[in-house]
Amino acid sequence: MIDDAEVYEFLLRHLQAIQDNDVQTYRATSAEDLTVYEWWVTPHRIDGLPFHEFMINSDAQRGTIFGSEGQKEKQSFPSRFDLSNLRIQRYGDFAIASYTFLLSTSRPDGEQVVAHNESRVLIKINSKWKVVHVHKSPAWHAPHVAN
Repeated sequence: MIDDAEVYEFLLRHLQAIQDNDVQTYRATSAEDLTVYEWWVTPHRIDGLPFHEFMINSDAQRGTIFGSEGQKEKQSFPSRFDLSNLRIQRYGDFAIASYTFLLSTSRPDGEQVVAHNESRVLIKINSKWKVVHVHKSPAWHAPHVAN
């Protein structure tokens, strides 16, 4: 059971827009000055919407979806995402959603699931939620942890 249905539904809408290459909804659910750390894209912060709009539009033209760890999958392979260990911390018009993002893809040789950890910071601006910051990190053992 999710304690904050409003934030949860917003988050799902935002993430589905990315999955569906829906730039219009992505723009409507993201702040203009969005900042993002995506470890598989670049080791640096990405500022603003143009970078992701370019990626989403390019993927849509190629008929691909943008998945976890930079993987591009043809839309002909059914896929879905799940949010494992989701926690929503809400403080008035400010919320943090943290979870492990699981992308499952059904391929001819079987199902594949890839994962990464993600935090999204949301702020309610003019009565509408917007994602203002995203931080993604790999979901594997740290080098100092024995496998």
